[in-house]
Amino acid sequence: MKCTKMLRKSLMALDFDHLIVELQIRIAVLGGYAALGIPLTEAIG
Repeated sequence: MKCTKMLRKSLMALDFDHLIVELQIRIAVLGGYAALGIPLTEAIG
């Protein structure tokens, strides 16, 4: 929970290129959280 609160802070970078990288990192982290929450299902039989 603390990690997601930290991701919601305003953007810190001042250069446009660094802002893009910062956003890409946040998207990757949040995508990882989403992947952890998806259950794996397998057909039996």
